[in-house]
Amino acid sequence: MKLGEKQTLKVIKKVEFGIYLAEKEEDETRVLLPAKQVPQGIKAGDELEVFLYKDSKDRLIATTNEPLLMLGGLAVLRVVEVGKIGAFLDWGLEKDLFLPYKEMTRKVEKEDEVLVTLYIDKSRRLCASMKEIYDLLDKNSPYQKDDSVSGRVYEFSDNFGTFVAVDDKYSAMIPSFEDCSHLRIGDVIEAKVTNVKPDGKLDLTLREKAYIQMDADARKVLEVIEEYAGVLPFNDKASPEVIKREMQMSKNAFKRAVGRLYKERKIEITERSIRKL
Repeated sequence: MKLGEKQTLKVIKKVEFGIYLAEKEEDETRVLLPAKQVPQGIKAGDELEVFLYKDSKDRLIATTNEPLLMLGGLAVLRVVEVGKIGAFLDWGLEKDLFLPYKEMTRKVEKEDEVLVTLYIDKSRRLCASMKEIYDLLDKNSPYQKDDSVSGRVYEFSDNFGTFVAVDDKYSAMIPSFEDCSHLRIGDVIEAKVTNVKPDGKLDLTLREKAYIQMDADARKVLEVIEEYAGVLPFNDKASPEVIKREMQMSKNAFKRAVGRLYKERKIEITERSIRKL
């Protein structure tokens, strides 16, 4: 019998409190389907599709209800309770699904909606995890370059960027040079597709097109120059790493903003600095 999956089992025996199911009649391992879920007219020898999980007493039990999440899948589930060792999620069954603290990528609160997968722990219990999402996301999205999309942030990487599940199912990322410091895991964002990679993964941006974004970038550059008492200790020839660290923007975006400010005679560019006029 497969814990955490839907499967077709045979009715072996009817009792007052339900029916016992097994893969074969001669199997000693049997699972109970409670009486309130037993279809009318079913009899020994009939087959029935059920989902197997464990009840509050850690006993294997069957249900004809459709869970919101099964092994190998992803789902956005609501936090119904937060305890000392983890949280409990509503997944459409009588017993809530346990999310251990060690499987959280951030601390969750009651009523939060979190993207999780399902796994079997060392004690053979079904649990939720906010980790290992990347490999489960679909890479065959219907989106193309310049499409607007909605996605959920599920991971941050200093090297690569901000990982997003578009429509809670498609693999996407915001590159690391974009400033995503205002985001947190679980946030739902609106973004634009900048590239569809050969493997189907999406590159996203929160920024507007360059000509729209330039004004905002120019304002930010001026603000940073003022923080440096009117003289920025590097110019537009600085390394991308320095620009990203100080400006939270790409080198190209920085150069466009600096060019705008220079044309407007708001700054002076020297060999080693940028000075506000």
